[in-house]
Amino acid sequence: MKLEEAIVSIPDCVFSKDADLTKYTTMKLYSRGDLVEVQNVEALQKLLPLLTTHKKKYLVVGWGANQILPAVCDDLIIHLDFSFDTSYLDKLREEYILPASLGLNHLTAHAVKYGLKGWEVFTGIPASLGGAIYMNAGTNLGEIGSLVKKVSIVSRDGSLREEMITRDSFSYRHNHFLREGEVIVGATLIHQGTEPAVSQKIKDYLEYRKKTQPLTTKNCGCVFKNPHKDLQAGRLIDLMGLKGLTLGGLKVSAKHANFIENSGNSNWDQFESLVSIIKSNMNCFYGIEFELEVKIPYH
Repeated sequence: MKLEEAIVSIPDCVFSKDADLTKYTTMKLYSRGDLVEVQNVEALQKLLPLLTTHKKKYLVVGWGANQILPAVCDDLIIHLDFSFDTSYLDKLREEYILPASLGLNHLTAHAVKYGLKGWEVFTGIPASLGGAIYMNAGTNLGEIGSLVKKVSIVSRDGSLREEMITRDSFSYRHNHFLREGEVIVGATLIHQGTEPAVSQKIKDYLEYRKKTQPLTTKNCGCVFKNPHKDLQAGRLIDLMGLKGLTLGGLKVSAKHANFIENSGNSNWDQFESLVSIIKSNMNCFYGIEFELEVKIPYH
């Protein structure tokens, strides 16, 4: 049986040949490729060993807030679309067992309602839970890794394993437990108690982000990692006078220089070229080798 036919035969796997993938990243750069939407863990457990047997490479895309896809994707794109009864969040819990495909916006709303201490760290991050854990997403307030108790993972052979999180499980924008080809399918989150002031802190930080970051434009979030906790990439780019620099339909944001905005039908090549210009300028004038925060396949 051909690979495509085998994928189609898996219940709760929806296969699309040469799909338009543009909507699967917040940057909205034009992209096409084969896509599988997986609707539950069991389906993923059947899919991954099938792809492994056929030696087919794959890439998991959640909200795509921190990813850039090429114009043509050779890898199979996997998008998790697990069902979740949002009434689960209707009451306060000591810990929360959640699917990887759940958006952080649901968790932020829950944190505002109950004043969950610690959950302010992912305020305003446009990501799925799985994607956020994968890269230890965070803000100036902290990182999501500090709230994760346990992660559920499907391995390439289809087996399900659970990773108990320790102090060494995460570093800045990186996890240290996911092996090649594994996919995060869920996690158990904790909090540090409740405090009414947390609700206002989240609201205030959302307002701050709206004022200082281009949240309403097509972008991929912060493009570069901060070279140091006290040395912000956006500030360095700003000092170089690169705010507003354009290439095709792309522009270094005038609101926050570590964001690149897509105003039109921009492509992968233009993005890579603009990134190269910024990196070379930073290296030349500051002697700093900027590291990408955004994930770019084949880069």
